[in-house]
Amino acid sequence: MKRIGVLTSGGDAPGMNATIRSVVRSGLAKDLEVMGIFRGFGGLINDEIKPFNHRSVSNIINRGGTILKTSRCEEFLSKEGQQKAVEVIKKNNIDGLVIIGGDGSYRGALALSKDWGIKCIGVPGTIDNDLTGTEYTIGSDTALNTALEAIDKIRDTATSLERIFVVEVMGRLSGYIALNVALAAGAEQVIIPERKFDLHEMCHEITEGYIRGKASWIVIVAEGVIKGQDIAEKITQNTDLETRVVVLGHVQRGGSPTAKDRVLATCLGAAAVDLLVKGESGKAVGIVGEDINVVTLEKAVTKKVIKTETIYNLIKILT
Repeated sequence: MKRIGVLTSGGDAPGMNATIRSVVRSGLAKDLEVMGIFRGFGGLINDEIKPFNHRSVSNIINRGGTILKTSRCEEFLSKEGQQKAVEVIKKNNIDGLVIIGGDGSYRGALALSKDWGIKCIGVPGTIDNDLTGTEYTIGSDTALNTALEAIDKIRDTATSLERIFVVEVMGRLSGYIALNVALAAGAEQVIIPERKFDLHEMCHEITEGYIRGKASWIVIVAEGVIKGQDIAEKITQNTDLETRVVVLGHVQRGGSPTAKDRVLATCLGAAAVDLLVKGESGKAVGIVGEDINVVTLEKAVTKKVIKTETIYNLIKILT
């Protein structure tokens, strides 16, 4: 192992820059050459690669987004696209790759390692915290705190104007953000992909609460279940109460990473380099407790089981 490459792929997540920094400086410390690959798998296909040194990653640990840029690449899904990427890897004499991203990025890493013999290690960079083999993914803590800060402000307005607010958060297939931010914000209801919800029961609870004098209500909804605007309209139709909707959207992806995400990113980036140096491939790094955990990419992309009942029941008890 003499030269490694690092890329970020898919949706950006706070802490990706801290991961890049860790990979580059850990690699250099082991006398490796480190190549930065820009714009994900698309950039790999197009040979958007340049050498990185110690100064290339200065002053980025606190920055959101990714200095390597990122993209989703349809071409890479085909064997022809993958072959182009492999040719570029060989042309640049890259012996191994660190791929930072979510399940789509991991599937790309799995294809390169399994079908083409390219040594790849995955690092979990996604706000959804939906990858198996790690308790937390890089960016998930920051996204939670970003959403929580916004919802705390919404609560002030909801209470002052005595209104119902529906807040749509990210989570196309995972309810991690919605569930945890609902508990942390003291929300009255949460709608997530992992659990069926009863619209009529929710509207009944809202009406009963209004009769008892509870005039404000916050409903958190994961975007993958139903659009916030649709839920708001249905609540108004069923309760005759004024309802507003707030879509937090991509604001949850941005911002300076929290201390927890910076530490996690730094530790996992270094661990990925260590695995490549040891000749490992087709693996993903993660954290369990205080220990680095290593699983196969096949296992990492299986759907992570979120234990929703305990948190959901607690939200209802505290309403």
